[in-house]
Amino acid sequence: MLLTLDIGNTNVTIGVFDGDATRATWRVATDQERLADEYAVSLLGLLRAEDIETSDITAAVMACVVPELSTVFEQLCKRYFKVEPLVIGTGTKTGVRILYDNPREVGADRIVDVVAAMHEYGPPPLIIVDVGTATVFDAVSAEGDYLGGAIAPGIGIASEALFSRAAKLYRVELERPKTAIGKNTVAAIQSGTLLGYVGLIEGMVARFKAELGGEARVVGTGGWAALIGKETTVFDAIDADLTLKGLRLLHEMNAPPSGAPAAGRRD
Repeated sequence: MLLTLDIGNTNVTIGVFDGDATRATWRVATDQERLADEYAVSLLGLLRAEDIETSDITAAVMACVVPELSTVFEQLCKRYFKVEPLVIGTGTKTGVRILYDNPREVGADRIVDVVAAMHEYGPPPLIIVDVGTATVFDAVSAEGDYLGGAIAPGIGIASEALFSRAAKLYRVELERPKTAIGKNTVAAIQSGTLLGYVGLIEGMVARFKAELGGEARVVGTGGWAALIGKETTVFDAIDADLTLKGLRLLHEMNAPPSGAPAAGRRD
């Protein structure tokens, strides 16, 4: 089985694949202070709950946007699963031509999402909207090239900034208000935050489509995508496991030829 790790700023998304099939997925909070052994305690418990043994994991692949945690999860894979993880980054074969001014600036998770979206929801052109810690838009041309994108603060970040900078405002549960015109402070915050981000996403997608020169399929992912998707028809598909699927595909793409030594289990 393949262990996939998407290490983000807010959550670590974990998946186990048995061939092409998803065996299990989980999310745990990102904590830069936790050690490899501490993360392992959580992960091993999750695996046991799904009747997955450590010996069942024969390979691992990871994408990390938190540099401090990259070594932590590499150590975890080596110590507890006896595997050398494939770390997605510069030099990883992706099959995607990156037309960013400086390709090294593109987060690994963004290209992983592109690979998954083209495989699952292609053919391009495509627009991928990751509604997570940041709200990230990525554009893929009809030729399958990664063109670039846009980055805005995520819903959570924007909400926290509002609460911390406005003395009379307070945290509220982000759910759909009855009307866009809020009749009280709670409804007004819910409208401005949730429906405001719907407007942001719809507006940016329209601009991307215009620049791509025609229609493009729009794929939503990230922790807030399902909530946003209830308020708009802008998404053609919502896939919470898009990054994990991309990691699986990239592991297959970068696996050594048959008969060659694998960077997998080290028994």
